[in-house]
Amino acid sequence: MPVFELAVVFTCLACGGILKGATGAGAPILAIPAMAAFHDVRFAIVIMTVPNLITNLLQAWQNRKHRLQASFLVPFLLSAAIGVVLGTWALVRFDSRTLSLVVALAVLLYLVLRVTRASWQLSTPLALRLAAPFGFMSGVVQGSAGISAPVSLSFLNAMQLERLTFMSTVSMLFVTFVAVQLPALAFAGVLTPSGFLLSCAALLPMLVGMSFGASISRTVSRQAFDRLIMLLLAVLAAKMLWDALVFPR
Repeated sequence: MPVFELAVVFTCLACGGILKGATGAGAPILAIPAMAAFHDVRFAIVIMTVPNLITNLLQAWQNRKHRLQASFLVPFLLSAAIGVVLGTWALVRFDSRTLSLVVALAVLLYLVLRVTRASWQLSTPLALRLAAPFGFMSGVVQGSAGISAPVSLSFLNAMQLERLTFMSTVSMLFVTFVAVQLPALAFAGVLTPSGFLLSCAALLPMLVGMSFGASISRTVSRQAFDRLIMLLLAVLAAKMLWDALVFPR
């Protein structure tokens, strides 16, 4: 890879790490569209596999005492695993332009939900009934576009979980995603040995970004930081739509 492209990838991963370190979630929602805007969705998803696995394993372990009950987690995570398999099939089957459109629209949907979401809370019985379908939909979007936030984070936000419980649930979800998607990508020929090594190397900027994000979260207001990230996401989504619709590769 040219030096400029490596610098772009490094910067994207570091920014994703900053977002995760500051908020506890959301690295893919920034890093995937940023890398896909300069490369393609398959490349971005491969690069994010190892950083997603390791960082979420760390968070899941740190917040293991704040797990939700098994009656919610089991159907939520199992259906997410099934959805990832279907989504990975779509990733392999569809062309880069279609996948870029999916990512861009997923980011725009996420932004709309962040701006317009209501303050209502899902009741526990209703959340339990919706765990399996929302887990499945999260897996499909994650497998095909690398971004499940429009479905998964919106659903978990509606449950209005405590911060540590939210972080624990998100981390376990992403560990499930990667545990299923890694062998699926390898079987499909998308994840090559060189791609895996590059993904391992990508862990470094992600961890550096997480450390920086954790520190700035104590000095910058959450609202100001959130608005900045949303503006950046809107720009990235617009660039991907422009590239896919006006100047398709």
